[in-house]
Amino acid sequence: MKIEKNTVVSVTYDLHASDSQNEKKFVEKTDSSNPLTFLFGSGNLIPAFEENLLGLSLGDKFQFDIASDLAYGPLDQDAIVALPLDTFVVDGNVDQELLSIGNLIPMMDENGNRIQGKVVEVKETEVLMDFNHQLAGKNLHFSGEVTEVRTATEDEMSHGHVHGPNGHHHDH
Repeated sequence: MKIEKNTVVSVTYDLHASDSQNEKKFVEKTDSSNPLTFLFGSGNLIPAFEENLLGLSLGDKFQFDIASDLAYGPLDQDAIVALPLDTFVVDGNVDQELLSIGNLIPMMDENGNRIQGKVVEVKETEVLMDFNHQLAGKNLHFSGEVTEVRTATEDEMSHGHVHGPNGHHHDH
């Protein structure tokens, strides 16, 4: 069976990312005990990722690159924000360990949405936080293998995601 719309696909892969200097860095790896399993064509993944898997079958190996503008987009300088240091005061003290450079801190935006910010710099009265996706401005390099392709169930298609061992579970 070939990968096409409304198939459930499992893949294992290694992901590396490179910046404008083309320096590749390891990002993540999935394996057979924890593959990426998804409903193909449901719009839950980067479109270019799915385009590169279209037509592959069980056991096929793949290797492809996705340019940053087709992945998580360019770095948005407006997403790098200076926040008052007192934003990080807990019980009257600033948690210096929390404010380690490179640390990811879960926060909320002005609309109550959960966002993650990376500590870029700590100054005397403010903290510079980067709210870009961690892969923004990066070209992605995938290499892996297709480990499952099956027809999606009616429930999976109507819900827009995979059910079962590597998918979503509903409490009944």
